[in-house]
Amino acid sequence: MNEEAVPRLGPWQQSWRLAAVVAIGAITWVYIAAMAAKGQVSVGGSWYYHGDPLVALGCLVLALWRRRFPLTVAMLISVASTASTLAIGSALLVLCSISTRRRPLEIGVVVVAYIAASKFSVTFFPSEVTTPGNWVELLVPALTAGIAVAVGVAVGARRDEVWTLRQRADSAEREQAARAAEARVLERNRIAREMHDVLAHRVSLVAMQAGVLGHRDNLTAEEVKVLAQGIADGSHQALEELRDVLGVLRAGPEQPEPPQPSIDRIPELVADARASGLAVTLTDTVEGTPPELTGRTGYRIVQEGLTNAGKHAPGARVRVSVEGVAGDGLRVQIRDSGAVTAGIRVPSSGFGLLGLAERVGLAGGELDHHAVPGGGFVLRAQLPWPERNR
Repeated sequence: MNEEAVPRLGPWQQSWRLAAVVAIGAITWVYIAAMAAKGQVSVGGSWYYHGDPLVALGCLVLALWRRRFPLTVAMLISVASTASTLAIGSALLVLCSISTRRRPLEIGVVVVAYIAASKFSVTFFPSEVTTPGNWVELLVPALTAGIAVAVGVAVGARRDEVWTLRQRADSAEREQAARAAEARVLERNRIAREMHDVLAHRVSLVAMQAGVLGHRDNLTAEEVKVLAQGIADGSHQALEELRDVLGVLRAGPEQPEPPQPSIDRIPELVADARASGLAVTLTDTVEGTPPELTGRTGYRIVQEGLTNAGKHAPGARVRVSVEGVAGDGLRVQIRDSGAVTAGIRVPSSGFGLLGLAERVGLAGGELDHHAVPGGGFVLRAQLPWPERNR
């Protein structure tokens, strides 16, 4: 039996066990006393009325230590029950207690000691009537010992079962807490990716336009007006897209998520980049409509590529290529010719390409990005596009 499965006994639990012990011993003691009054049993004078209760009291106190020293206490009480009928209850208690450990050798030793003690108790209380045979003197103690052992084994098995169930419940709670923590981390990562994808592009465009206004003093009034309008429109669009992201994160079972951008909105990205001053050309040879995840990922790749080109390659020529067909996959490439002007340095989060690589990996695609010899940078991705969407 697992020692951790043994519960500690409270005052009430200990008290009713000891009360049961006293009751069993008292019934046996009164029965022997009644037989002695009829002359059927000799109780040996004053020992039965003085020594027997004292031995039983010692056994009762000793039984309090049955869990700390189970085998020693069980053997001592079993032997002591030879000279005390009141101690029979204590003997049965310790026999039941040691049986909860479900160790056959220990149980066998104590059972033999208990039955032997009951056999030798005849010398203390000899019977004055003829008995059918010695088997009767062995049958009763063997029967009571068997009942005590059966109860103890059942209690031990029940304790192990309860302990196992508690361990499983604790393990399930820990696993649930771990899953909840993992879900929170994944949700935070999702929020971070969506925030970066939505805000980085718009804020970068606004920052570049504001930088032009702050560093060029030869702009005409019409150019200033166009740039200012572009800043206002970009800020408004950033807020609108942020609202869409929050709508996605707050969507519930009864509230469908707002539609997410796909490759059909890539021309809008290119137009915005051109309005901010980037020289962008777009080649779109996509045939059909890719799966939702593939289309959304392709859109985010172009968005990140244009954002990085505007930040790190001011004045560069940027070529965007999107091609693909069902069964052949979707290929996206953004390539710039390298910075040609000093430009305005826009703060960078440093996590754009890392988040993009994770997003492409979740979509089952491959991402490659590297500097081009001679100047420039290329961002390339291959995304899956099954021939049939299921």
